Amino acid sequence: MPESDTSSDNPGVIAFPPFIWLASAVISALVHFFLIQLPIMSYSACLVCGIALVILAPTLALWALVTMKAAGTNVAPAKPALTIVRGGPFRFTRNPMYLALCLLQVALGFFLNDWITLLFVVPLALILHYGVILREERYLTAKFGEPYLQLKREVRRWF
Repeated sequence: MPESDTSSDNPGVIAFPPFIWLASAVISALVHFFLIQLPIMSYSACLVCGIALVILAPTLALWALVTMKAAGTNVAPAKPALTIVRGGPFRFTRNPMYLALCLLQVALGFFLNDWITLLFVVPLALILHYGVILREERYLTAKFGEPYLQLKREVRRWF
């Protein structure tokens, strides 16, 4: 492949993952505010859970970002992967950034004290799984072969 042609050297994910989360957050909030609300528990308990998750999720994502940068690979899924990242949060999950996006959706559900909003994490996770993660896994397997397959055997996909 010519060096200037990197357009096909990426996993071809369906959309930029933070935009997928944003769509989930907006749609779930619209459902909450305009259609139905199913409270989870007392608002003060939900607020504590929401605050904990809104601290945990960005911390996890930032840790993953710093680890990827330190490893010398691209963070954006539209750019080529340059190496397999095994340090930081990637020791525990192969997808810490996508896990963080799901945790943000759960946090939103707790902040709104709404089961429907919280349960939007299910379609979000499915879209990330089928539209992003499986595509990235096929790409990384084709690009790195056995070293990536070894990582898959050693580290869980989600958590």
